[in-house]
Amino acid sequence: MRGIIAIMFLTGTILTASKSFAQQPNVLWITIEDTSPQFIGSYGNKDSKTPIMDDLTQEGVQFTNAFSTGTVCSPSRSTIITGVKTYELGTGNHRSNYSIPSEIKGFPYYLKQAGYYVSNNSKTDYNVASQQEFIAEAWDESSGKAGWWNRVEGQPFFAVFNFNESHQSRTMTHPYDWYLENVLYQLPEEERIGENDFEMPPVYRDSPEMRKQMARVYNSLKLTDNRIGELIAKLKEDGLLEETIIFIYADHGEGMPRGKTNGIDYGYRVPFTIWFPEKYAHLSPWGTGVVSEELISFEDLAPTMISLVGEKVPDYLKGRILIGEERDNEVDKLFLSSDRADNGIDMVRTVTDGRYVYSRNFMPFMPEGRYIRYMEIGDIKQVMRTDLENGVLNPLQKSLFEARNPEVLYDLKNDPWETKNLIDQPEYAGLVEEMRSSLNSHLAERKDVLFLPEFELERISDDSNPYEFREDKTRYPFEKIYQVAKLSGFRGENVLRQQLKYLKSKNEIERYWAAIGLRSQDLSMLLPFIEDFEQAVKDTYPPVSITAAAILYDLNQSQQAIEKLNEFVLSKNAHFSLMAINYLLYSEKKEPFIESVKKVYESESAEYTISAASKDFLGSLGLIPNNFEYR
Repeated sequence: MRGIIAIMFLTGTILTASKSFAQQPNVLWITIEDTSPQFIGSYGNKDSKTPIMDDLTQEGVQFTNAFSTGTVCSPSRSTIITGVKTYELGTGNHRSNYSIPSEIKGFPYYLKQAGYYVSNNSKTDYNVASQQEFIAEAWDESSGKAGWWNRVEGQPFFAVFNFNESHQSRTMTHPYDWYLENVLYQLPEEERIGENDFEMPPVYRDSPEMRKQMARVYNSLKLTDNRIGELIAKLKEDGLLEETIIFIYADHGEGMPRGKTNGIDYGYRVPFTIWFPEKYAHLSPWGTGVVSEELISFEDLAPTMISLVGEKVPDYLKGRILIGEERDNEVDKLFLSSDRADNGIDMVRTVTDGRYVYSRNFMPFMPEGRYIRYMEIGDIKQVMRTDLENGVLNPLQKSLFEARNPEVLYDLKNDPWETKNLIDQPEYAGLVEEMRSSLNSHLAERKDVLFLPEFELERISDDSNPYEFREDKTRYPFEKIYQVAKLSGFRGENVLRQQLKYLKSKNEIERYWAAIGLRSQDLSMLLPFIEDFEQAVKDTYPPVSITAAAILYDLNQSQQAIEKLNEFVLSKNAHFSLMAINYLLYSEKKEPFIESVKKVYESESAEYTISAASKDFLGSLGLIPNNFEYR
């Protein structure tokens, strides 16, 4: 059997529980929210106050190349709990809840089979259909009262605690008065970090208004650290510290503009520590009190835990086993992804070797600071938009609100804040080609199902699931679709001609990606082809029609485009409505759509993403406030 511990069978009889239990380590997982390692003391931030995490890191194994597989909570947690990448499972779009195969389970289910008591306190957000049934099968208890204290005496446990004190709600989206009461005033005065007590990251303007907001990050992390200390003290008080392996990590990158929701290192990279008590120090292949540059991702957690407790790792898990006799060889690259977050549609695929990160933006016409209502209501986002209007941002800070490059390459050793895109530098051409090629091969191997428009995932889930659908080459000819999709974002006559040809393809998904790609072309190059877009607006496949109408409207504000976009803004299909409003958010001429969007805004039955998009649209025109009351 795989792993370091197995439930032993002797003469057909299971060993007594007490004897079996005595051999098995407890495992405590501490998950913190929305945190990048740049803000943790042990990762080099001298201004941070995180002594509990720092001590555990210095005594344990600190990973400097640990990555979330996504950039927002529910996709990341989908991979954590299932061990399957979101673009295989169809779970990459935030809070989408599509069907998954019944044989894919929350991995604590397998720990239960090994005799463990498994508890979760308490966030789930797993982004799968039938979530309550999924949770019930995975956990012995999942609630705000769950913990190791509810197990049978002597039973080994796997316990998860999620601390939300560093969540984006604390660092930027909730009102400042709320932050004062629930974060800052929860800290003794001597533990508080002042607005001038830290170095400002270069991606943000260094001003009193911005410092006021950035201080929230530091104080929220300090409160998080205190909460972790209280939990560790409880573990020690119960006499379990020396029997328990402790994991501490964040669910994705920092919950600030340009971090969370963005497919760059700042969105993916997380602090990650494993602490081994002396009793189980031999299980660490890295030793203790060390720093490891080994590449690890959330895809590795499920197989590692299943193997650790002696259960057979299911074949559908493709991540590495990190600990124990079955430990897998290290890898030299990781593949990551970022898709829709709330009402902010996007699609990014990324490969990193730890030092360099290469990201492919398939929808680069939307900026890094795209409209996402939950972020837009934050004071810091509004300060940044005001600074943009006032012309006081430098080119780097301004770029957050500009169209992206289809490809970016950053050298994280020399440029940890990702300020200089190296994609066109001749000396990096070989590296770019290697990373581009490896990403293309990986996506083809995994048959990335998120190249389907999202409404297709919902439709598939009615009687099947995206995970199995993607294996059907007839219904999902991925390689043909990807040939069109990988043109998206690149500009020039050669690419334009290919996209116009694919716009007439018999395959509706190829037509969709041709339209998405054309959305990134310079309008001046599209003007000679207005008739092509007038025809495409009539396409029977809604994602093509909507995208073509958005392009046509930007070209000539034709009545045909206005009528089509207004029709889809008011569509009963939430995916079509969101797509139309999202395009219009980036149009400079919004007036013909105000009344239709107001109807969505006033609707009591609109789904959250549509309601949020309507508020962003109206908020961008100053027709409603951009604050917490209008979230």
